[in-house]
Amino acid sequence: MDALWALGDSLTQPHAPLNLIAAWSSVVAATLLVLVPAMWRVTRHGITIVHEGGHGVAATLSRRRLSGIRLHSDTSGLTVSRGRPRGPGMAFTLLAGYPAPALLGVGAAWLLGRGYDVALLWLLLAALLLLLVQIRNWFGLWSVLVAGGVIFAVTWFGTSQVQSIFALILTVFLLVGALRTVLELQRSRSLGSAGASDADQLARLTHVPGLFWVGVFLAIDLCCVVIAARFLGLL
Repeated sequence: MDALWALGDSLTQPHAPLNLIAAWSSVVAATLLVLVPAMWRVTRHGITIVHEGGHGVAATLSRRRLSGIRLHSDTSGLTVSRGRPRGPGMAFTLLAGYPAPALLGVGAAWLLGRGYDVALLWLLLAALLLLLVQIRNWFGLWSVLVAGGVIFAVTWFGTSQVQSIFALILTVFLLVGALRTVLELQRSRSLGSAGASDADQLARLTHVPGLFWVGVFLAIDLCCVVIAARFLGLL
């Protein structure tokens, strides 16, 4: 019972903001997780989880039947839903993937800006639990469990300072990682190796060039970065 009361207090009591050095050090650390190739090969799986989760949420909101999600060791993923192969619902489902990490980053930044670091971490754990029931392959199951285990360990065992730093690193990682995946998408398209990408599927569905949709992804992600920076007091 005491543990439950302590949990309730941690969810509702805002943390004090990080000092300037700790905040910017966390921003730099999160950026390195995206920019350093050796790190990115591992951390990119986290972006893929959110990307496919975005497709899943959009499919559900569009009243499509979500059949399952697969996450692969090469950091690719696949979300399968049933419904009309054309129309607004399908377009919305395809559109949701690349902006999903940045949009989640904005929501996370809004909570962090108000000091609710622990609430953010528990909400992420709840989201991963919902995602877990839709995973349809072993690597995907392992990926989600590892991500959830890391977040749970910090949430349950970390000090308030550790929780605040981890939450900020995670938030910035989502925002910067979203930008990198869009740039990688366009690079793959320019090399002719992304014919089945979300942008190209949207192009076939809407008869609007794929480059336009890449621009939409990038514009959404950049707007999210600016809004999140304001929420976090970094501008």
